[in-house]
Amino acid sequence: MAIVIGIESSAHTFGVGIVKDGRILANEKIMYPINDTGIIPAKVADFHAINAQEVLKNALLKSNLTMKDIDAVGYTKGPGLGPCLRVGQLSAKTLSLKYNIPLFPINHALAHIEIVKQLNNIDDVLVLYVSGGNSQILALTSEPFKHYHVYGETLDISIGNMLDNFARYAKLKPAWGSSVAKAALNGSYLSMPYTVKGMDFTFTGLLTYAEKMLPLQSLNNVAYSLQETAFAMLCEAAERALLLLKKKSIIICGGVAQSSRLKEMITKMAEQHNASVYTAPNEFNADNGAMIAVVAEHMLKSNEHFDIDDCNINQKYRIDSAKIMW
Repeated sequence: MAIVIGIESSAHTFGVGIVKDGRILANEKIMYPINDTGIIPAKVADFHAINAQEVLKNALLKSNLTMKDIDAVGYTKGPGLGPCLRVGQLSAKTLSLKYNIPLFPINHALAHIEIVKQLNNIDDVLVLYVSGGNSQILALTSEPFKHYHVYGETLDISIGNMLDNFARYAKLKPAWGSSVAKAALNGSYLSMPYTVKGMDFTFTGLLTYAEKMLPLQSLNNVAYSLQETAFAMLCEAAERALLLLKKKSIIICGGVAQSSRLKEMITKMAEQHNASVYTAPNEFNADNGAMIAVVAEHMLKSNEHFDIDDCNINQKYRIDSAKIMW
């Protein structure tokens, strides 16, 4: 029996999750308030530092535990914003040293995947990972070591970043993807640039075109066309990977997995190939501490060990370099 804390701080969210033998006991978080101008990492890090203790306290209260009950702590090593990652790392190191418990550095993307797999009790899947920081098509491989191989990915910016940039340009509040989705309701389609290269894709040309269209077309139509085109690109690339790898299950994870329209489109594609689609409740698609705790528990149970001095951060920590030992 193990009880593990996970700390997430890669971007605008500071989250603390607690997991006991695969069961999520708490998933508390606080998010830096986002307006229509984006975020400054140093200011977000200050926000996290101010609120870290309170979020931890709330998670322990929610789970009816104290730190003396905790067997290990994990934190987001990367990828993410350096100053924000540092707050989570220092918080986790402090707990590890104070309570003499193991410390585990976690890949952010891997955590998004593993919590969806655990909640749905599935394993052999194709992964569509769509977030503010990256967009990738992934699947497990054992060569040269067990890890998630990247079969396709964005060649420029992530789909989440693209939607956020458009929201800021259009002065939507808050400036993120859900605001674009609301603006897209009942829109009409306008032809837009569509770029898929095998299983890779790009979004900057689409973003630039959409921004140039705004003075000429209604926000409603431009937002709808932008969203439909971007999601169609992901569907095409994911379909190609699904058939190439002969998978029968696909998961959608990451912040943009909260999009009901993306889930609808991927599901229709998968149904044509008798494949199943799995997601998590939106609470666990958005950045959260529980997903970090899930991976930290896997690491603890597989007897992994990390020296505290080696538990650093890496803003560009790619998922295909994260070894899986369970």
